[in-house]
Amino acid sequence: MDPYLVLEKCDLELEANGRDHHTAGLCQQRLVVRRGQPFWLTLHFTGRSYESSVDSLTFSAVTGPDPRKEAGTKARFSLSSGVEEGAWTAVVMNQQDSVLSLQLSTPPNAPVGLYRLSLEASTGYQGSSFVLGHFTLLFNSWCPADAVYLDSDEERREYVLSQQGFIYQGSVKFIKSIPWNFGQFEDGILDICLMLLDRNPKFLKDACRDCSSRSNPIYVGRVVSAMVNCNDDQGVLMGRWDNNYKDGISPMFWIGSVDILRRWKTSGCQQVKYGQCWVFAAVACTVLRCLGIPTRVVTNFNSAHDQNSNLLIEYVYNKFGEIQKDKSEMIWNYHCWVESWMSRPDLKPGYEGWQALDPTPQEKSEGTYCCGPVPVRAIKEGDLSTKYDAAFVFAEVNADVVNWIQQDDGSLCKSTNNSQTVGMKISTKSVGRDEREDITHNYKYPEGSPEEREAFRKANHLNKLTEKEETGLAMRIRVSESMSMGSDFDVFAYINNNTSKSHSCRLLLHARTVSYNGILGPECGTKDLLDLSLEPFSEKSIPLRILYEKYCECLTESNLIKVRGLLVEQAANNYLLAERDIYLENPEIKIRILGEPKQNRKLVAEASLRNPLTVPLLGCSFTMEGAGLTEEQKVMDVLDPVEAGEEVKVRVDLLPCLVGRHKLVVNFESDKLKAVKGFRNVLIGPA
Repeated sequence: MDPYLVLEKCDLELEANGRDHHTAGLCQQRLVVRRGQPFWLTLHFTGRSYESSVDSLTFSAVTGPDPRKEAGTKARFSLSSGVEEGAWTAVVMNQQDSVLSLQLSTPPNAPVGLYRLSLEASTGYQGSSFVLGHFTLLFNSWCPADAVYLDSDEERREYVLSQQGFIYQGSVKFIKSIPWNFGQFEDGILDICLMLLDRNPKFLKDACRDCSSRSNPIYVGRVVSAMVNCNDDQGVLMGRWDNNYKDGISPMFWIGSVDILRRWKTSGCQQVKYGQCWVFAAVACTVLRCLGIPTRVVTNFNSAHDQNSNLLIEYVYNKFGEIQKDKSEMIWNYHCWVESWMSRPDLKPGYEGWQALDPTPQEKSEGTYCCGPVPVRAIKEGDLSTKYDAAFVFAEVNADVVNWIQQDDGSLCKSTNNSQTVGMKISTKSVGRDEREDITHNYKYPEGSPEEREAFRKANHLNKLTEKEETGLAMRIRVSESMSMGSDFDVFAYINNNTSKSHSCRLLLHARTVSYNGILGPECGTKDLLDLSLEPFSEKSIPLRILYEKYCECLTESNLIKVRGLLVEQAANNYLLAERDIYLENPEIKIRILGEPKQNRKLVAEASLRNPLTVPLLGCSFTMEGAGLTEEQKVMDVLDPVEAGEEVKVRVDLLPCLVGRHKLVVNFESDKLKAVKGFRNVLIGPA
């Protein structure tokens, strides 16, 4: 008999472990498992079999460049008779001759990352070492002892496993769903996510401490929030908001995270140009889901950017209703961030659950451009001392807007504006359905409720506690039903006189293109009524016609027009403001799947769009993302021109797909029609 054991090979049981750990999409050529859950390993010895009475097997699992036991990045453990909770263990499950089947267990608080697994086999005083292979350890929302445990299987499927979703844009009155391919299980994405962790400044400064801290989803979430933007580091995306994207790619062009992350890697970790809030949020969602942290993208409509933490956004207008100066503090039409699910043992009880994280570089947090995680519950309660960045997120959903009209002598007169409410229709994709879920109630108590007033008192939000003055006059902006790209349409100022007196007023109506972050473009419609008489208890409707020829050249890719009305009652020195953001709807992209959608069958995807404009389109192209596409197939150019009213079609062969639900996401670009999005669910059945 040979004096010592010789390992012939180690089978990492990729198929079984991938199935058990919900990592089948990642386990094609490598082992990827989730912490706190056993995984299988089969050892094949040559020469002789393992004998428990004479042989000793000791395993070693290490992660990071400087593994240490005290840091939790190095573990040595021998075969044991059973699983020990919260520890690294190895248990023999079966033995057939020289084949030994084992189950290895990892602690539910082990650092995530790439591990090297080794074996020391000794018999008496002789022994030898073998490298069994490498495995990647992820957070585990299926494990009750893990800090990211989520007890709903349907939510785990949505927030960890789903590779497609929707991001909500548009305006508070017209919410538009944008399809997005998160693609966290696509080829190479896990390696890029691990590379992102290894490029963060905390790792470069102290790799041992950083790798040890990767046991904590709070820490990892904060690192990802910082690394998705490139403001302090070798992060992924550069932000730009001035509509000048010629040396990069427009943020509106992206339809998924995969292309962005691959570009970052292939360029040697040079920033990808360009991103805006929903792109930053979507890429963060991909990285966090890939690492195993349940995450969803959230959109806040009428989102405040409060730099000085006074919970006020102040605008100064001239007497014509024009904003007097550029501001860094603004109300964005919408702003996107992510929420990640985790416990918060560092905070008081009740603050576990959804945590807001914002990777868009706005303000520094502890010297770095990142934001969160902060418990959504803390925002609702007005608990602004809570880590991290509670005051900034609270302002995003609760800041008050104050409008001033500057007089000829330079003095300021406060204006009434009941149309600007911050933090509305906070939205995310519904679990298991392609529909919007309104989660405003998670962030805010009902308006006017005692709980809301108590939260404002706790947050010292004095302006919100002040009773608003009523003038007896009210104005709101209404729209006609048809507001599609390329059309002319009417908007209306509806004015109510709720008093018993007549009022003589001046009405100024302005329409200007606007970016989603509130930056105004050129004027595309105006009306000035110098003498508007309002009879007692009356209502008037004043139309403003907006023409395509006026907005076509200056409309941004946000497809937004801001209509603002200023009603001036000079005799009483009263000013009444009303405004509304109008979203112009793009034409529909129709997507058809040709062929029988079954496993291993060839399919063809057809995308078509009809030019809705009265002018030809030039420089047209379709971009697709989703299952069954190669890199070469993802961009398809169209011959110029596409005439007014003409329908254009492209077809692409799809690679065979696995059984299940897949999604195709399509983007159309041209010189005059940009960022038109569409999607199609593809259900692949068994052959």
